[in-house]
Amino acid sequence: MIHITHLTKQFSRNQPPAVKNLDLEINDGEIMGFAGLNGAGKTTTIRIVSGIIFPTSGKVLVNGKDIVKEKVAASKHIGWVPELPNFEPTGKSVQLLKYYAGFYGIPPKEAEARAETLLKKFNIWDARRRPLKDYSQGMKKRFSIAAAMMGDPDNFLFDETLNGLDPEGVKNMRDFMLSLRKDGKAVFLSSHILSELENVADRIAVIKRGEIVKVIERSDLSNLGEISLKIVLQKVDENAISMLGQYGIPEKSGNEIVLRNLNIPSGEVYKVSETLFKAGYRVISISTESEGLEDYFLELVGSGK
Repeated sequence: MIHITHLTKQFSRNQPPAVKNLDLEINDGEIMGFAGLNGAGKTTTIRIVSGIIFPTSGKVLVNGKDIVKEKVAASKHIGWVPELPNFEPTGKSVQLLKYYAGFYGIPPKEAEARAETLLKKFNIWDARRRPLKDYSQGMKKRFSIAAAMMGDPDNFLFDETLNGLDPEGVKNMRDFMLSLRKDGKAVFLSSHILSELENVADRIAVIKRGEIVKVIERSDLSNLGEISLKIVLQKVDENAISMLGQYGIPEKSGNEIVLRNLNIPSGEVYKVSETLFKAGYRVISISTESEGLEDYFLELVGSGK
């Protein structure tokens, strides 16, 4: 579990904080999505949680350990996969993984066996004799995931990890994160690919100019932003449009009318069909629609300025 409290990071006195008074919890067995425009503070937050940089103020607890005051103990519970993995270019995968295993106190033979298992799991075992400088970007990302898993941590940080992956790689990554959640791990996933956050996240925290502006629950993803009513009639005329004007703003397209800015409760939508039926109109279908995550996200963050 990761517990972030009043987190602030100020890089320069002449600039606003990169992260400001941020509070967030990523629970065991949960995937927390992290969405924001470029420069909103996503990577800064994740780098602080990973222990790479220190906060100006505030606190990060990883499994109850302070990432600043108890850095070694806290870091052992974190697997971090950065957007652009950077490893010793002449290093080779097995040797590097065995080196990382030493941080966790894993004996050499066990480390070698674990390295083989992970490299096979992420389909880069056949490249084990090649230096990492010869790996493609996708292979480097897969190796970075294997490195993050070496100590079997309880918490994972993925910073734009889906960037640069082909469709198969994205699917494999999605399945992998879902398996981590099933195993009770806490997953913090930063991504600008909102559809992927929508696919896997239990909650999505939206950050703007270093501050959390909204935490969206998964149960709310199908009911975001403005609700509209889509009505399909056998025949649409001006009288039908005029009648529907009492319930919102009608927009006609062929035999379809989209009713926006609804002024009736969701539980009373039946009144719309009743009105049309009593006036002699045949209603082919009527359904509610809401904004998607992308539209809602852009409303929340605006231009980011």
